[in-house]
Amino acid sequence: MRLHLLSLLVAAACASVGAQAAGVTDAMIDNDAKTPNDVLSWGIGSQGQRYSPLKQVNTSTVQKLVPAWAFSFGGEKQRGQQSQPLIHDGKMFVTASYSRIYALDVKTGAKLWKYEHRLPEGIMPCCDVINRGAALYDNLVIFGTLDAQLVALDQKTGDVVWKEKIDDYAAGYSYTAAPLIAGGLLLTGVSGGEFGIVGRVEARDPKTGKMVWIRPTVEGHMGYKFDKDGNKTEIGISGTTGKTWPGDMWKSGGAATWLGGTYDAKTGLAYFGTGNPGPWNSHLRPGDNLFSCATVAIDVKTGQIKWHYQTTPHDGWDFDGVNEFVTFDMDGKRVGGKADRNGFFYVIDAANGKLENAFPFVKKITWATGIDLKTGRPNYVPENRPGDPTAGADGKKGNSVFAAPSFLGGKNQMPMAYSPDTKLFYVPSNEWGMEIWNEPVTYKKGAAYLGAGFTIKTINDEYIGAMRAIDPKTGKTVWEVKNNAPLWGGVLTTAGNLVFWGTPEGFLKAADAKTGKVVWEFQTGSGVVAPPVTWQQDGEQYVSVVSGWGGAVPLWGGDVAKKVNFLEQGGTVWVFKLPK
Repeated sequence: MRLHLLSLLVAAACASVGAQAAGVTDAMIDNDAKTPNDVLSWGIGSQGQRYSPLKQVNTSTVQKLVPAWAFSFGGEKQRGQQSQPLIHDGKMFVTASYSRIYALDVKTGAKLWKYEHRLPEGIMPCCDVINRGAALYDNLVIFGTLDAQLVALDQKTGDVVWKEKIDDYAAGYSYTAAPLIAGGLLLTGVSGGEFGIVGRVEARDPKTGKMVWIRPTVEGHMGYKFDKDGNKTEIGISGTTGKTWPGDMWKSGGAATWLGGTYDAKTGLAYFGTGNPGPWNSHLRPGDNLFSCATVAIDVKTGQIKWHYQTTPHDGWDFDGVNEFVTFDMDGKRVGGKADRNGFFYVIDAANGKLENAFPFVKKITWATGIDLKTGRPNYVPENRPGDPTAGADGKKGNSVFAAPSFLGGKNQMPMAYSPDTKLFYVPSNEWGMEIWNEPVTYKKGAAYLGAGFTIKTINDEYIGAMRAIDPKTGKTVWEVKNNAPLWGGVLTTAGNLVFWGTPEGFLKAADAKTGKVVWEFQTGSGVVAPPVTWQQDGEQYVSVVSGWGGAVPLWGGDVAKKVNFLEQGGTVWVFKLPK
């Protein structure tokens, strides 16, 4: 009997070791949103709702929330910290500026290992040396680098398992997004829309880094699939060559997929937002310029675009459409919500791309009067498009216009959250405008490809940022919490009836998800431009956020940058819990 019991215990122990050795599986990633003991994906679930079912920390207990530990990235390499941590097997995996990644003990904050990618001279990141996070698969943690490479590391040791080049950094390509695991594939985009690159989505085998398919997001470019030996076969051109782009403009068309994507297992589609067309000077490229400033829905099995929805056709204001497409259920349908840079919130059928609703989520929009719900197209204000520089007396500068929102957007990279409890989206919004004008420009490999000048302007003295609770069905703003500086970090919501977000002034805040009443805040010592996460460890709920001011605002923000130039840089992971 003893021998039999001993053999059973040994077998169980071996099975447990075997299960651990198997690492992160597709099933675990698909269930990430429902399993509060870990955070396996950017978005706390590949659909990106950023909702946790945990409620130990709630509106009654959150006042007791205190730091459990903090970890400094160290060194002189600070700048913007936009990373969302991942949690698995007692470890936190968190990326930092300048293409660094750390593995930390989730209970103590002790550093387990660090990998610092060796960056070459001449990298050209548009909007700071940031990184937004990693992906977990099997025993690997995978992240991208500023010189447009992907690196897969062993989760336990930090040793490099594979490394693959995405593209040529000298041509303007870079990589800043968190990779996406979808249907057993590693999906990534590209950054570099200000340098005349060509946007695309790539699918790889996450265990080896080998390419499976490529789908360009500029009309006219060919997609490919790859066999196990790396041989490629054509799988069709994106769109119709020459249909929405004049001449050869599509060859340097931009539409960078720089924020990465989301995935919904119910539809089998990955949703990637695309950036601005190149150059900014829209008079050089008459037409809709597909697939720029859009959401493209891609079948992960085939690499084909199943549908697209263009939020700003023929963009003339740098209204990148990269913002995340978050799927949820509404009126018996699977739909997606998107708070676009252009100031409008869109609700779109996740299966077929049909527009269900569209409404402003910021208070001042000058470039369009609204979205036609029948055609899905914006009702432009023609006089608010920056002027054609060739029409001026000297042919060097077009008419300047005041446009709102600014190109930094009604919402930019900072991800919103959706609560199935309140059925509200929590959107970090900004109220600002810009003076913008066009200038002549020609494409040169590796050089900035704008053809425009601009100055960011404040609209009012009272506030710039506003955390807004938005009803996607009615378009109403249920509540808002105003903020002096622009909001640039993401959002977390929980079953504890809480919404967490950070501010550039350094606070991590929590509000009642139904009323917007701020019920807790903590000063992190530097601006928060990253999304918070929460998880449960040994029966205790933890909340974490990365602190470190930077990103596009201090680099591109004009008058707004001057307003917040007192803010200090940093690089710290903060972790909180309730005291026992």
